[in-house]
Amino acid sequence: MLKTTLAVAAALFTSAAFAQVPAGYPADYQKIIDGAKKEGKLVIYGATDSKATQPLIKDFSAQFPGITVEYNDMNSTEVYNRFISEAAAGGNTADVMWSSAMDLQMRLASDGHALQYKSVESAKLPTWAIWDDKAYGTTFEPAAFVYNKRLVSAAEVPQTHTDFVNLIKQPKFADKVTTYDIEKSGLGFMFMTQDAKEFPKFLDLENAFGAARVRVQSSTGTMMERISSGENLIGYNVLGSYALVRAKTDPSIGVALPKDYTLVMSRVMFINKAAKNVNAAKLWLDYMLSHRGQVVIANDSKLYAIRQDVTGETTSADLIKQIGKDNIRPVPVHPILLQFLGPQKRMAFLKQWKETAGKK
Repeated sequence: MLKTTLAVAAALFTSAAFAQVPAGYPADYQKIIDGAKKEGKLVIYGATDSKATQPLIKDFSAQFPGITVEYNDMNSTEVYNRFISEAAAGGNTADVMWSSAMDLQMRLASDGHALQYKSVESAKLPTWAIWDDKAYGTTFEPAAFVYNKRLVSAAEVPQTHTDFVNLIKQPKFADKVTTYDIEKSGLGFMFMTQDAKEFPKFLDLENAFGAARVRVQSSTGTMMERISSGENLIGYNVLGSYALVRAKTDPSIGVALPKDYTLVMSRVMFINKAAKNVNAAKLWLDYMLSHRGQVVIANDSKLYAIRQDVTGETTSADLIKQIGKDNIRPVPVHPILLQFLGPQKRMAFLKQWKETAGKK
């Protein structure tokens, strides 16, 4: 993912015209709005494509004009490494961190980098999506099987993880299977460690990847390009939000959500405890979790709204209806995700991956 900077700014208005307290918010919320206007800027580090973020920044700026939003688009590992290095040096860094690598976000939050702030929208979120009023899940995005519809027949499309294991053992799929490079992609590593907990035949899966000589990539976009072209036939744990949007305009792309269990990731957001623009950061977090922000997430950003009172195709309510409540496995916004990030455990997991899935 290319690192880009998105700046969306609206002209400065007088304090009276700047913004109204959103309906249902406490009257003293005006202090946060006034403070944000005085700051006039917000810096976000994110692992969400700029194209998906633009509608959110545009709508936020329409609701709260006068704040320049600087969005820095990186991959999930870059987001983490840049913040850590800048914070250690004591220089300027992000006000808000927003990433799909939930475990890396939880490491930062639990290490004391997150501001404790109880969003006025907290009650509208699932309990698993909030940790200590510091880290918040903002989306509801499934891990999917993505395949080439021209080259993989309907009868071949796997319905479960066991089906996938059996499918990629076939000679047709040698050198034609792709997934994330779990050494470079924070999201890929997190998904795979969750599979190790959820899938009883995880070692069989790793060995099947090895037999198929799996091709790994660091981005969702690259995987989908290769599946669309036929260079690869099927992808594993591909981020379903991006894939389902692509499938609507690309006749070669098919998406299947596994019926035994579907992992669901939520992009975790927290406010930097040392944020330079702390009021603007609070305003942004509340906006992202608000009904208005979640409608934009669902209908314009196509990232799947986490709030169940938001309706439409790209929402948690629709996804749960498709897969079934019992088969959804949301990854919790919780320090339990750190168990695979300890150096010894991480190295052991990667060693096993190289010895099984990584063998050529």
